Amino acid sequence: MEATITTSPFTFHLASPFPFSRSPLPSLLRSSSPRNFKASICPPPSWFDYKAEVMQDSRAAAAAAHPELMDLVEDGSLVLVEKGRFGPIPSWRTEFVEPEAIWLIGTSHLSEKSASDVERVARAVRPDNVVVELCRSRAGVMYASTSAEDVPSLKLNMFSLSGAKFFGAISRSINLGGQSALALRLLLAVFSSKISSDANRSFGDEFRAARKVSEELGVQIVLGDRPIEITLERAWSSLTWSEKVRLVLSLFRGISSSSSELPKSNMKDQEMDGSPYKLYESLSVSYPSLLQPLIHERDTYLAWSLKRSKAVNKSKKVLGVIGKGHMNGVVYALISDLGDLRFRDLVGKTSDVAEGV
Repeated sequence: MEATITTSPFTFHLASPFPFSRSPLPSLLRSSSPRNFKASICPPPSWFDYKAEVMQDSRAAAAAAHPELMDLVEDGSLVLVEKGRFGPIPSWRTEFVEPEAIWLIGTSHLSEKSASDVERVARAVRPDNVVVELCRSRAGVMYASTSAEDVPSLKLNMFSLSGAKFFGAISRSINLGGQSALALRLLLAVFSSKISSDANRSFGDEFRAARKVSEELGVQIVLGDRPIEITLERAWSSLTWSEKVRLVLSLFRGISSSSSELPKSNMKDQEMDGSPYKLYESLSVSYPSLLQPLIHERDTYLAWSLKRSKAVNKSKKVLGVIGKGHMNGVVYALISDLGDLRFRDLVGKTSDVAEGV
């Protein structure tokens, strides 16, 4: 049985013909004035701990209905957020019925164990929807081959442009994020492939597991992350011109360095936190303005996809498959929002949005 895959929450109309510039990299350094974004996203306060916030409910629910999942609950990898904890439904969505329960499984994108954990949870919970931390451009990760003979020299990663519709992905990247976002994505793809190569693991095993088990169970898959093109465009616009130059130069240095010259991190820690999140976090240390578009806004977007997208309307149970680094922010967004923001507040190019929520 095939799983239905839906994108949350917009339909994007992409312009044609294919508008690729002859030299995208110079445009990457071209200064542009930052957009006046409407969203006002509050990150979790320093004292907020998602485990402490929902552990009691998670333990009780697992003990009663899914005792085989208690190990994941106890280590904080699996939590339950029930409907009673959600913020208010917006006044313009009074007909919307939020899910009764949202189970969140925190994963590492480079871990085989995370893949088996996702399968365990899906089979036990039997959700109506599985929301994954992917967007349309990265959905191919769920279908990528991981056999040795099929793995290309450039390791698959969260920024990759791959698949049968490669040129469509390029066109979509330009239309949603512009040439600067596309060029930045290509640089990050090459840089991230070095991290994946050092780890000697394929990116996104847990997403492939989610897709396979969803097909077996006949469960709808929801692409719950904000389009990466928009995320990178907003991130790029948040930087000053000098920061843009520094970022591009540092990425080129990382790309031209041999694997042995790249900074080594403890692989076990990298598995626990999820390498893409760690990459975003590392970038945000040097460029603090990146925290909002790369992490905080995406946490909120994922939370809304889980509880407020059209795909999950009237669902009983929803399973979210997200990186462990997003758990704190997503749980906080689920229980603290006041219902006063819309999905379109989190996308920079509202003219490209055909319909919002």
